Parts: sequence; C-alpha cells; structure tokens
Amino acid sequence: MTDLLFSNASRRSWLKQGAALSLAATASLRAFAQPQTTLILGDRAGGLRSLFEASKTLEGAPFAYRWANFQGAAPLFEAQRSAAVDTAMAGDLPVLAAAVGKTPLKIVATRVGKADSLGIVVQPNSPLRSVSDLRGKTVIVSSARGSISQYQLYGALEEADVRRDEVTVKFVLPTDAAAAFASKQIDAWAIFDPYYTIALQQGGRILRDGRGINTALGFITASEHSLADPAKRAAIVQFLDRLGRAGDWALANPEAYAQAYTQLTRLPIESSRIITARASVAGRPVSEADIVALQAVADRSARDGILPVRVDVRAITDTQLWKRAA
Repeated sequence: MTDLLFSNASRRSWLKQGAALSLAATASLRAFAQPQTTLILGDRAGGLRSLFEASKTLEGAPFAYRWANFQGAAPLFEAQRSAAVDTAMAGDLPVLAAAVGKTPLKIVATRVGKADSLGIVVQPNSPLRSVSDLRGKTVIVSSARGSISQYQLYGALEEADVRRDEVTVKFVLPTDAAAAFASKQIDAWAIFDPYYTIALQQGGRILRDGRGINTALGFITASEHSLADPAKRAAIVQFLDRLGRAGDWALANPEAYAQAYTQLTRLPIESSRIITARASVAGRPVSEADIVALQAVADRSARDGILPVRVDVRAITDTQLWKRAA
C-alpha cells in the first residue's frame, strides 16, 4: 500500500494510544423482544456509536442492531458495496467516490459538522510555513483516493496557486499514517478527526484547515438492497429518527457527549472535547441546499480528476425516505 517505513515501537505506541480507533468491525448485538429485523450500522472510528451510546437514543428501538467499525470511509464503503452493512456514515467526497465505485447506495440523511475538523498538519519544527511551501514535497493523504482529505489538499493547493503536479501525493490509511507521523517519517499529512486532533495534540502544526474549502457536511447512506426490504426500510427510518434525537442531545449536552466518546475510544478527555465539539452531529433530512452543495463538490472533483466521472447527486439521493417532524 505504501513504501513508508516506521518502527514497530512507533506503531505499537500509536496503537496503544488510539487502540479503540481500530475496533475493526467489532459489534455488540442489542436484543429486543421479537425484533422485526437487524441492522448492521457502519461507523468510522467509533464516532456514531459513541453518539448513540451517550444519548441512549437507540434504547428501546423496534429493531436489533450491530455496530461495524472501520478506520476510514474507503473500507466502510467496501463493506456496504458487499452488503455487509446496511448503513454508512461519511463525508461528502467519500460518498461520491463510493457511488463512482458502483456501491448500490442512496443518501438518506445529512449531518452537519465544522470544517476545521480536518486539515493539513506538519511537524512542529517543519520548515513548511504555508501551502505554497509544499512545492516539490510529498503529502500523505488519508485514507484513500476520493477522501475529504484529498479534496481539502487540492483545494488548498489551488488557493495557493500550486499545481497538483508540483506535489507528490501518497495515500495511506489513518492508523498507519499516524504511526509514521508520530515517528517523524511524514512531514505533511492531510487528515481528518479524530486523527487530526491527536496529531495536533502530539505537537503537530496546522498548515491549512478545511474552513473555506470543505462543506463540513456528512451523509448517512443506506444500501439499495436494504431499502428494498420493507422491514429494513422501516428500521432505517426508525434509526434516522433516533439519529436526529441523538444529535439534539449532543448539542445540548456537550460534556456528557465528550465523556462518552472518551470511554469508547480511550482518548484523553481533552482530545474528545475538541473532536466532539466539531463533529458532524446534527442530523436532518436531505435538503435541496444539501444536494446543491454536494453537486458542487462532485463537479469540482470531476474537473480536478479526483473522481473519474461526474456524479449526479440527485440520482443517488432519496429525499422521501425520512421526513423528520419539525
């Protein structure tokens, strides 16, 4: 996957600190009396699961569920493409990349976060002081082609009048890149939370964050196979209702949410407070404005060669499934 090398000691150090960030599709089945169906809920780095466990909004749900956790969007959507998960949660560009990769999905809900939850980070003593200094350098992007970090990097390069062919880009999954960054084998890394915050708290320095470049929108997708099943379709609507309530709870109880995130991930509470404060928490039905914003990302990504083809966002969106009550 990459020609980066780092010591086993460095890798063990990172994995010890962020052990729960690679839960690797562990799952806890919640049993309910005569459940109608079971949903496999795809998650990244424990973010969605911590929100629901803190808010307790899945308690008493009329369906059973299991969590399947992944370190990045690329492996999560591979699972959705193979029907291993019913729902997935990711940022704007990974959803588009999954659609290009023929993942049979529909966007069914929007999540709203903050654009400073990702960025380009460098070593504290790095001579790189601006994005223009990246000319002739190598930038590691996590997690794969078509990630929000790639979109962030290309937007920052365009803003700084740096041609993309003036920068060497390599794609590395977050935990591997984090170990290499911690051992100072990476100087410039385009990455998202929670890995972004951890890198900064380990001494990394922000070269450019996502504000003004990324939409800060995330999306919940459901597999077309699951939506075609009446029982699963009904369960997904129930799940989305609870997602909306969970977001309301998190916005009203930020400290409790941060504490729950710490308990799940084993990250320091200081890190969890930052991560949860800018996470995509608020959940809502997909609006026309969301479709327009995502289409702009799709068009720009096709123009810049991030995606090989243009995606018709409306064609992969189901605006009728979930109509949250006001």
